Amino acid sequence: MGERGASAVEMALLLPILVTLVFGIIEFGYAFNQQISLSQAAREGARYYAIHSGSSTYSATQLTQTAQAAAPMATGLSATASATCTPGALVTVTTQRSYASLTGWFDFLGPAITLSGKAAMRCGG
Repeated sequence: MGERGASAVEMALLLPILVTLVFGIIEFGYAFNQQISLSQAAREGARYYAIHSGSSTYSATQLTQTAQAAAPMATGLSATASATCTPGALVTVTTQRSYASLTGWFDFLGPAITLSGKAAMRCGG
């Protein structure tokens, strides 16, 4: 008779831990997906910059648009190139985005995290 509420107490003690674990796995997977998307966007931006930087079709906004098109789920990213592109030189493109939590479960931990992706490519093709 004294054990009627034992399972309810056990559930009340373990449920917050299990929910935090599940949401942590979801958040980590989402953050990892965003990181991979930013790296892909940086590769596409570096490719675009290496090919088009000396031509009349190049613009800084086009660099960001090319990177954004490569990672459509990573909205609001910015792309910057490290230097001017001379034939044979190595240029680095960096993409950045503020990470927005998917579940909101861990937002109390601190300020927003900035994710970034980086890629390098030799200029001139």
